[in-house]
Amino acid sequence: MKKRVNKLKIMRRLLSAALLSGFVISCFGKAYAGEDNYTYVYDYWEDVQESPDAYTVARVFDFGALGLSSNLNNPESLFVDGDKVYLCDTGNNRILLFERKGSDQLEFVDEIKSVKGADPETFAAPADIAVDEDGNLFIADRDNNRVIKTDPDLNYLMQFTRPDDSALDAGTGFKPDKIVCDTAGRIYCEASGINKGLLKFESDGVFSGFVGATRVSYNFMDYIWKRLASQAQREQMVSFVPTEYDNVYMDREGFIYAVSGGLKEEDLKNETVDAVRKLNMMGTDILVRNGDYPVFGDLYWGGGGGISGPSYFKDVTVLDNDIYICLDQKRGRLFGYDDQGRMVYAFGGNGNQAGYFRNPVSIEHMGNDLLVLDQLDCTITLFIPTHYGSLIYQAMEQFDNGEYDDAQATWEEVKTLNGNYALAYIGIGRSMYRKGQYKESMKYFEAKYDDENYSRAFAQYRKQWIRENIIGIIVIILAIFLVPMSIGRVYQIKEEIDNADIFKLMKK
Repeated sequence: MKKRVNKLKIMRRLLSAALLSGFVISCFGKAYAGEDNYTYVYDYWEDVQESPDAYTVARVFDFGALGLSSNLNNPESLFVDGDKVYLCDTGNNRILLFERKGSDQLEFVDEIKSVKGADPETFAAPADIAVDEDGNLFIADRDNNRVIKTDPDLNYLMQFTRPDDSALDAGTGFKPDKIVCDTAGRIYCEASGINKGLLKFESDGVFSGFVGATRVSYNFMDYIWKRLASQAQREQMVSFVPTEYDNVYMDREGFIYAVSGGLKEEDLKNETVDAVRKLNMMGTDILVRNGDYPVFGDLYWGGGGGISGPSYFKDVTVLDNDIYICLDQKRGRLFGYDDQGRMVYAFGGNGNQAGYFRNPVSIEHMGNDLLVLDQLDCTITLFIPTHYGSLIYQAMEQFDNGEYDDAQATWEEVKTLNGNYALAYIGIGRSMYRKGQYKESMKYFEAKYDDENYSRAFAQYRKQWIRENIIGIIVIILAIFLVPMSIGRVYQIKEEIDNADIFKLMKK
C-alpha cells in the first residue's frame, strides 16, 4: 500500500476531520458529504466527494413480499446459486429457498427444516449455507455442532464435526458460523471461539488444518512488560492472539475473501491489521492494496447517533469483475473496491427507509445486482445498478476484454456524469496507455495523482520518444564529438603547415 507521506495531505485530512466531526453528529450516521447525499467516494486528499448513485433500490422484501405466512426470526445469512436465493432463518431453525422471477420478484419455493438420514434430522440454529457445482448443500448447523452435507434432494451424505487436533483447547467447542466450499468438495469453516484461521476439511471429511490466521498486533512496550512479568501478572494481561473472521466468501477463481470487524482503531490506523483479506489455497493474503488509503471503509470515525469508531465489516461479496463489496454493519453502508484496492463507491446508512438498514448482516450478489439481509427488520433489500453504476462496470469489463477504445469512451461518459471521479481519469489513462498513447495518458494520471501509473507511462513514453528520435539523437551525439574533433584537426593541420620547412624557406 502506498504510504501517505505528503505533509499537506495529512494536514488537510486533519482539518477535514476537525470540520466534519461536529457536522457528522447532525447526520446520524449518514454519509459525511451531507444530508442529501447517499453515494460518495474519497479523493486523493481523503476528502468526501459526492457521487451520483451507483445503485438504486428495486424492492424491499419483508415476509409478506417473500410469500411467507410468518415473519423471520433472527435471520443470519444469504446464499445465491444462479437464480436461487437461500436464506438461513436461524431463529426458526429452517432454511428458506426462493427463486428470482423477473427484475424484482423473489418467489418462495421451499422450506428446509430437516435432512433425511441425519442424526438428528432437524436443524438447530442453521447459520450459513453453501452449494457446490453438483448441487450438494453444505449447512452450518451451529447448535448441533456440525456442518452437514446433503445431495440436491436433501438426502444425508456426511457431516463435519469438531476436529481432534492438539491446536484446539480441550474446552473449545465447535460452533460453525460461516462456510464456503470449493470445486474439489473441500470446505472452509469459520467457527465461534476459534481464532486460528479457517478450519479446512477435505472432501472425505478429514480435517487438514487451519488456513489464513489473521496477523497478530501488539504494543511493543506491552510485549516487553509481558516478558518480564510474573505468571500471575501474565494471566491478567490481554493475550496477543489472532482475530476471528466475521465472514468469508469464495470468488469464481477459488480465492477466499475474509472480513474481520471489531478491530482496534489504533491497529487500523497503523495498518497492523487488515479488515479484508484475500486468501489463496495456502492461506496467504494476496489482496492488492494500491489505493491511496486503507481498505477499511470510512476514513472518518466521528460520533453521530450513538455510533462511533471505525466501520465494522460484517460480510463481503465479490462480483465477476473482481469488485468486492464490504458490508458495514455499524453504519449500514456498502463499500465497493476494485481489484487494486481503490474505492469505487460507498453508499447506504442507518435508518428505516428504503436503502438504509438497522442491522445488516449478510450481502450477496446476483450478476451485478445486490441483496442485503437486515436481521433486525427481517427484510431483504434488492439493489440494481443505475445508469452511472452500469457505465462503471461496462468500462471495467471492456478494458478487461481488451476493448480499449470502447473503455475509454465509456469512462468519458462516466467523467461527464461525475467530473471528480478519480477512477474515470485513471481508466481513461489506462486505456490510452494500452493503446500506446503514453504522453496523453500521463496527463490523466497526473490529474488524479496516480504516481504509479504515471511513472509507468513516463518510462514507456521515454522509450517511445527515443525510438522515434534515434537518428536525430545519433546525429547530435556524433556532432557533439566530431565537430570539436574536426575543428581541432583543422587547427592542427594549420599549425603543421605554418611550421613546415618549405614555408619557412619561402618566407626568407
